[in-house]
Amino acid sequence: MKRIFLLSLVMALASLLYAITAEQSARRDSLRDAVLTQISGAVFDAQQPVRSVLSFGARGNGTKDCKPAFDKAMKKAAQNPKGLHLVVPAGEYLLNGPIHLVSNVCLELQEGAVLKFSSEPSHYLPVVHTSWEGSFCYNYSPFIYGYQLQNVAIVGKGKIDGNATETFAIWRQEQDFSQQKLRQQDHAEVAVKERVFGAGHKLRPHLIQLYGCNGITLSDFFITNSPFWCVHLLQCENAVCRSLKYDAKLVNNDGIDPEMTRNLLIEDIDFDNGDDNVAIKAGRDNDGWLNPFPSENIVIRNCRFKGLHGVVIGSEMSAGVRNVFVENCESRGYCKRALYVKTNPNRGGFVRDIYFNNCRFEETEDLFYITSMYAGEGLDDHHFTDVGNIHVEHVSCGKVRNAAIVLQGTEAKPLHDISFEDVVVNRSQIGFSSTHTLDVSLKNCHLGGIVNSIPSQVSEKDKIFEESGK
Repeated sequence: MKRIFLLSLVMALASLLYAITAEQSARRDSLRDAVLTQISGAVFDAQQPVRSVLSFGARGNGTKDCKPAFDKAMKKAAQNPKGLHLVVPAGEYLLNGPIHLVSNVCLELQEGAVLKFSSEPSHYLPVVHTSWEGSFCYNYSPFIYGYQLQNVAIVGKGKIDGNATETFAIWRQEQDFSQQKLRQQDHAEVAVKERVFGAGHKLRPHLIQLYGCNGITLSDFFITNSPFWCVHLLQCENAVCRSLKYDAKLVNNDGIDPEMTRNLLIEDIDFDNGDDNVAIKAGRDNDGWLNPFPSENIVIRNCRFKGLHGVVIGSEMSAGVRNVFVENCESRGYCKRALYVKTNPNRGGFVRDIYFNNCRFEETEDLFYITSMYAGEGLDDHHFTDVGNIHVEHVSCGKVRNAAIVLQGTEAKPLHDISFEDVVVNRSQIGFSSTHTLDVSLKNCHLGGIVNSIPSQVSEKDKIFEESGK
């Protein structure tokens, strides 16, 4: 009778746990689907005029400066309420300076078309209103830039080549003075109009930055040789990034950086980056607290990760990050970490409602790494981040060089409400490491191999031990 009672109790608990898990999954899917209904990307008038950039004087011979032609096209688009569908035919188009987009423009890079940007820094002056590593400032113009626009798109199977190998790529080693100056201005809450960089400084511009825009579509094109982050969506809403391809291995060549951005779909991307694939940010320190614009409602699905990290949250995330869904993704080769949440006592803000589901990785250093002590910064500060409600389901990895799961909270603000279910790692040096955490659960997880569920033959010593314990 006792055995029957225990068996019934175990079965009842298993049914309850299954019901809870099913309810959590249903809630996740419902939240995700509600987010997707808010995302359309750019929407254009069916009667939008179509023009070739050649009609504005561009030539795809790789030698003529085509910036004046693109400037003329943007001016023309701004004069028409329906905007312009600007076609760039096959050829190499040299641009001695940035393209500044306007509202209601669809820039189509046809197969074989290459936008090749000048490597001369002076071509990206005068400075524009932008941000750099989470702090607002005026700096060199991003190579493709849009500010406070409605309905903008870059589409087609062409290529965008930042051509930054010999100039901007080597600025990393010379940026410290300007980097620290900007961070000090952030902490001192210096007016943004007084934070002027550009000439005489070494803060690298972004390849593509859309700032304060609503209705964005970026699809199909190829990105290489970016001077800094490849695609930076700053304070944007309703955006789609789809079927992009990367070979961007210069320093800090993040793939997509949504910052203070909401309602974003990232899908079917082939990443191959020299830094993070997707890095979700929300402002640094004081600039994040003074601009309470969290990054939220972000769906990342059906992507192929390759590079440093798959999905990163932080470390610039002071306005908060929530409602992020990563699903049906995989790695193609080495990826240092699948999910990396990084903050510290400088940042404040929050990270919550993060869902990571149905993903496969070949090899990582750490599979999941969540830390509130990033880079040892801010140890004497008191802006602790609330990190919680992070749920991981159905994830596999062949080999983890270091640790499968690392959780590092702080005594003042532990990580909380984190669950892992059906996480399988074939080989791992360390399975699980947890410091300053609350309400962490692991269900059906195998972190470094699976122990055979069939007991081995009982030895004579085991028998003696069992008998002595009766």
